[in-house]
Amino acid sequence: MNTSELLATAGRAFAVYALLLVVIRVLGKREVGNFTAFDLLVALMLGEVVDEIIYGDVEFAQGAVAIGAIALIQYATSWLSYMNHFADKLLDGVPTILVRDGALQQDGMRKERMNEHELMGLLREQEIEDLREIKLAVLEVGGALSVIKHSWAESIQKADLGGPEKDARQKAVGGQEEPPEAFDTCSPKALA
Repeated sequence: MNTSELLATAGRAFAVYALLLVVIRVLGKREVGNFTAFDLLVALMLGEVVDEIIYGDVEFAQGAVAIGAIALIQYATSWLSYMNHFADKLLDGVPTILVRDGALQQDGMRKERMNEHELMGLLREQEIEDLREIKLAVLEVGGALSVIKHSWAESIQKADLGGPEKDARQKAVGGQEEPPEAFDTCSPKALA
């Protein structure tokens, strides 16, 4: 096996990675489930390469080069996503609002190709039966549904009743009832 064959194998690995990434991004978040698009892509590609090596369809050196190329691409794209917010949005996508203040957001549901029955099933998994309780429901980039309830719909906590639990909560939150904004692009206010 010569160097040009090994470089061609690495080139094919890059090309397959790019093709599968585009396909996964087009399919949307729900098709990926709890994997990120990159996790799924790498798992698919590595599984196929390992299969080819195991069954002798490619030589071990070719398979090793392909695995190395896939690992290099994964490492580079994860750093690119980390360093550049635009690249992160382009590669991973952005959260999609499905419910706001108890009202279904048809644009978000259309974007994710999710009908009302599917959404209600996801909400029931979180023990929510009434849309009016929801301040914000967001389909996250990994495919999970996050729900923020209106304050009146939240479950009562021991700290709400007073006593030492209330004092402990006051000490923990420093008298500030609203949580601090961790990431401006992921906060409910930024999604509003």
